[in-house]
Amino acid sequence: MHIPSLSAVAITALLTVSTLAKPTEPKINLRSWDEAYTMAKTLVSKMSLEQKVNITTGVGWQNGPCVGNTYAISNPDFPSLCLQDAPLGIRFAYNVTSGVSGINAAASFDRKAIRDRGVYMGQEFRGKGIHVQLGPAMNFMRSPEGGRGWESGGEDPFLTGVLAEETVSGIQSQGVIATAKHYILNDQELNRHTGSSDVDDRTLHEIYLWPFARAIEAGVASIMCSYNQANGTFACENDYLLNTVLKGELGFKGFVQSDWSATMSTVNSANHGLDMTMPGDVTMGSNDSYFGKNLTDAVHAKKVSESRVTDMATRIVAAWYKLGQDKNFPKTTLDSFHLEKAPYVNVQSDHYKLVRSMGAASTVLLKNNGILPLNKSVKKVAFVGSDAAVNPDGINACDDHGCDKGTLAQGWGSGTAFFPYLVDPITGLTSALGKGVKYTKSLDDWNLDAAADAAKDADVAFVFSNANSGEEYIVVDGNVGDRNNLSLWNNGDNLIKAVADANKNTVVVIHSVGPVLMPWIDHPNIKAVVWPGLPGQESGNSLADIVTGKVNPSGRLPYTIAKKASDYPLKPDPAHNVVYKEKLLMGYKWFDANNVTPLFPFGHGLSYTNFTYSGLKVKAKGSGKSSKVTATVTIKNTGHLDGAEIPQLYLSFPESANEPPKLLRGFEKVFIKSGKKEKVEFDLTSTELSIWDTDSKAWVVPSGKFTVHVGASSRDIRQSADFIL
Repeated sequence: MHIPSLSAVAITALLTVSTLAKPTEPKINLRSWDEAYTMAKTLVSKMSLEQKVNITTGVGWQNGPCVGNTYAISNPDFPSLCLQDAPLGIRFAYNVTSGVSGINAAASFDRKAIRDRGVYMGQEFRGKGIHVQLGPAMNFMRSPEGGRGWESGGEDPFLTGVLAEETVSGIQSQGVIATAKHYILNDQELNRHTGSSDVDDRTLHEIYLWPFARAIEAGVASIMCSYNQANGTFACENDYLLNTVLKGELGFKGFVQSDWSATMSTVNSANHGLDMTMPGDVTMGSNDSYFGKNLTDAVHAKKVSESRVTDMATRIVAAWYKLGQDKNFPKTTLDSFHLEKAPYVNVQSDHYKLVRSMGAASTVLLKNNGILPLNKSVKKVAFVGSDAAVNPDGINACDDHGCDKGTLAQGWGSGTAFFPYLVDPITGLTSALGKGVKYTKSLDDWNLDAAADAAKDADVAFVFSNANSGEEYIVVDGNVGDRNNLSLWNNGDNLIKAVADANKNTVVVIHSVGPVLMPWIDHPNIKAVVWPGLPGQESGNSLADIVTGKVNPSGRLPYTIAKKASDYPLKPDPAHNVVYKEKLLMGYKWFDANNVTPLFPFGHGLSYTNFTYSGLKVKAKGSGKSSKVTATVTIKNTGHLDGAEIPQLYLSFPESANEPPKLLRGFEKVFIKSGKKEKVEFDLTSTELSIWDTDSKAWVVPSGKFTVHVGASSRDIRQSADFIL
C-alpha cells in the first residue's frame, strides 16, 4: 500500500498514554461459513445490482475515516466496512499498542505467544470499530534485502504458515476480519507495481502458497492480492491464481480485495476473481473507479454476469456474518487523515505486558562467551550508539516511521503504527540494573573517539547498531524500500570495532529488519551478540529482561545470516521478469544444498542453560493421504537455570522426491526446569509429508525412506531416525 505523507503536526500531536482497565470481553457470535453463507444469500437476494456493486467498491482515497471504506447501502441495510492497516497494530490512530513486528513473532517460535498477539490486535481493531485488519503479511524473505520482509515470517514456509494460522485465529477470535496478504510472489519492492514474478507450479505450491493455505484452513475471511504480475498477469486479475488455485483448489470462501490501487481493469478483474477494489479509485485521488459505475455498465453490456457480482457481494457479506459483525459491532472511531478530530478511544488495556514478553521471547542470543546474563559485580556500564536512545526529534517524528534516527523498533511504510511511548535500551537497562550502577554514554555514531572514551573504563560496554528497510514510497538514505546492501547503517561496523578495541567486555546489540554482515564477529573482545530484531514499544524493557536473566533467551533466527553477501543466491532483481530460478532452494535450503556454511543458521539461538536430546522414536502408519507419523524425543535441561528450548523437526524426503536436503516440518517451545526432562511429540500428517506433483496437479506423499532430524537449529541436529512410507 502507498500512502502520501501526513502533516508533521498530525504526526507529532500529543499522544495520550494511559492504561485503562481491561474491557469486559464482548460476546462475539462467530459463525461457520455455511451459516454465514445462508444468511448472506438471503440479504444479497434483496439487493439491486447497484447495491451489490457498492459493497464491492471503495469510496476513494481519503474519502472516509479509514484507509479503506466501502459504500454503505440501505433497504436492505449493510454498513460501510472499515479496512485499516497494519499487520502489527492500528495505523493512523492514537492510544493503540505498537508491538513486535511479524518477523519477531516468527522468531519466538512460540505458537501460543503468536496467537495471543493476534488476540490482542483483534481486541484493539474491534475496539476502534475496524471491520477488517489489513494483516497478517505472509510474503517471504526471498532475499535478505527485500524491503518488507520484516512484516512477515522470514524464509521458511512452515514457520510462516504457523505465523499465518495462529495470527488469523487470534485476530478473528475477536470478531475482526483478518487479511492474508499480499497474494502472491510480492517479495521485493523494486518494480513492485510493474514487474512479473515468474515461478514454476511446484515452487508456487510448496513455498509461496503454503502460508495462504494455512490461513484459509484457519478460516481467514479476506485475502489481499498484490501489485505485481505473476507469470505475466497482474495478481488482481489472475484467473489461475484467484479462481483456479485460491477459490477452487484451496476452497477460499471469503473475499479477495485489491492492494491499494492494484486493480488494473474492470472486466478481467471481476471475471478473474477480484471481489473488492481498494481504496476504490483507479489511482489514489483520481475520483473514478474500475468498479462502481464501470462495473454496473459491464454487467449491462453482458461482459460481466450479474451472478458474478452477486458472488462478489455474497463473499463480502458472508465474511461480515461469519465474524458476527451484524450484532453489537462498535462504531468506527478512526479519522485517519484528520487525527486530531478522532474521538478519544483507548484500546491499549494491558497489552504492553504481551509486547514486553513477546519482545524478550523473540530476542535471539547469537553469541555469548559467558558474559550474559550480567553479573551482579558489574558496577559501570557504557552505552554507545544512536540506536541506544530514542529519536531526539520524537518517537513518531517521521511519516510512517520513514527514517533511521534513534533506536529501531519497527521498519517503515504502511505496515507501521504510532508508538504510544517507546522504552529505549538505555531507559530499560538503567531501570533494570538499578542505582548501584554507574553509566557512561556516547550516542554519536560517527565520533569514534568519543565512543572509545565512553567504553574504555566500563565493566561492560554495550554498543548498539541497526539496519532498516520498508516500503518503496518512502526513500531512506537512498534505500528505496529494499536495502541497498547488508551492512549496518550509521557507521555501525566502525562503531562496533572502536568499542571492542577499547573494552574487553563488549556486548553488541543489533536491531534489524533482517540479516546483516558482521565483519567484526571474531573480535576477541566481543563477548556477546544480542539480536532483538524489531521489538516494538517495550523494546528496552524486553532487552533488559534478557540481559539481566529475568528471561532466559529462547528466540530463534527465522532467516539465515551468511558470512558474506555473495553467499546468498539472489537479491532484488531489476529485470521486468523476476525469475524464481532458485525454485525450492530458498534460504537455508540453498545453503544446505550447496554446502555453504552460514555465520548463524536458520533456527539458531542460544540459551543461558544447556539442553540434551535423547531417545528419538518415530512411528509411521497409513499411506498416501492417510499417512501419519509421530516422532517423540526426550529433552533434558542439564544446566543450572530454568529455561525454554525450541526443538525443531526437519524432514528429509526420499531421493526420488527431488526435495531440498531437509525442510522444517515441526517445532515446539517447551519450558524445562533445571535438571528436569520433558518428552516432546511431533505429529506429521499428509500436509507435512506431501510434495506437489505437477503431472497430476495434486499433493502426493512420495514412497520410500524419509529421515526425521530433531535439533536446536537447522545446523545443530541432535538426533535422526528413518521411516518408510
